[in-house]
Amino acid sequence: MPRSPMHQQIDTLPDLVRQIVKPFDVSARNTFDFELCNSVKRIYLVGCGDSYHASYGAELAFNQLAGVPTQGLSSLTFSRYNVGYLPPTGPNTNLVICVSVSGVVSRTIEALRLARKAGAAAIALTGAPDKPLAQSADKVFQTTVPPLPDELAGMIVPGVRSYLASQIGLYSAAIRIGEVRGHLTTAKADSLRAELMALADVLEATIKACEPVAHELALGLDDRREFVYVGSGPNYGSSMFSAAKLLEATGESAMAQEVEEWTHIQYFAQHPPTPTVLIDAGGYDADRMEELARAAEAIGRIVIAVVPDGETKISQYADAVMPIKGKVRECFAPLVYSIPGELIAAERAQVLGATYFAGFSGGRNVDWASGGASRIYSSHMIEEING
Repeated sequence: MPRSPMHQQIDTLPDLVRQIVKPFDVSARNTFDFELCNSVKRIYLVGCGDSYHASYGAELAFNQLAGVPTQGLSSLTFSRYNVGYLPPTGPNTNLVICVSVSGVVSRTIEALRLARKAGAAAIALTGAPDKPLAQSADKVFQTTVPPLPDELAGMIVPGVRSYLASQIGLYSAAIRIGEVRGHLTTAKADSLRAELMALADVLEATIKACEPVAHELALGLDDRREFVYVGSGPNYGSSMFSAAKLLEATGESAMAQEVEEWTHIQYFAQHPPTPTVLIDAGGYDADRMEELARAAEAIGRIVIAVVPDGETKISQYADAVMPIKGKVRECFAPLVYSIPGELIAAERAQVLGATYFAGFSGGRNVDWASGGASRIYSSHMIEEING
């Protein structure tokens, strides 16, 4: 088969890492000055959709590398249920980083504006410096990505490049804050930046290794219409993103679940052969994921393991293994461990002949109705803080 538009964009990801790591580091240095970095006591990472998945996935990186207690939250949860309860600990002690590639998502703009009203330092991490999110911020961390080649430009494809750019931006911010605060030495910070750059090679090798597996899965699971993606910590972000890509690419039912919650809930679902994708970087949750894998195999799930190359404890219970071809620090794992989910979505869409985003039909566009849920760019924004 000719390579689909989604495949072609996945192919660009290794070079995209090589192109943006250094300029995003410069942007992080320009955005997070010494006064801000040394004042902050809490960090909130906020976004919708892919931007929320990237934010949640970066929480561990901020906790470990910046050395500041951090939460990744959806924009609505932050703006409607959290911003009114930020600790009143003084200027620049609460740092809110709002992530939106387009810079025009209503709920994220709302979250940023209310954060400023609450006295927090509000940063827009966006590729659109002239849009409302950036114009509402104290500072802008610009994450504009290089344009695609002409033959790929203009394609409407489930977002993979924008997600990767948001991840690199967030990791760059965590490293910068940690370095300024003295939580990381300059040598360690530079080593971490080099690690990010080196992940381009890991991405390249992982795409090559996992694409044939994804193709066979897409063919062999043609009659399945529900998928479950399982992960913990940063890879719960990968699970949410992977489920989102399958939904966007094919319209099939897909959901993400946290490892421990799967054992309490999905374990009892009465449809044994549900494809269940276990995403594990060999980190803090690996022993629990092994137990989950054994249980999933025992009750008849189709188990797909996304694990480090050569891993055996989880893989022994898997029907298929999608190996990550290289060493990846757990807090950076979503950058690479999201690739198998992207490939599964691309392959299934191609095999099924699906139209991405269901062609935005059946009420899935902003013109559907004045009160439609799809009005993510023009939804009503509250102006006063709850709480």
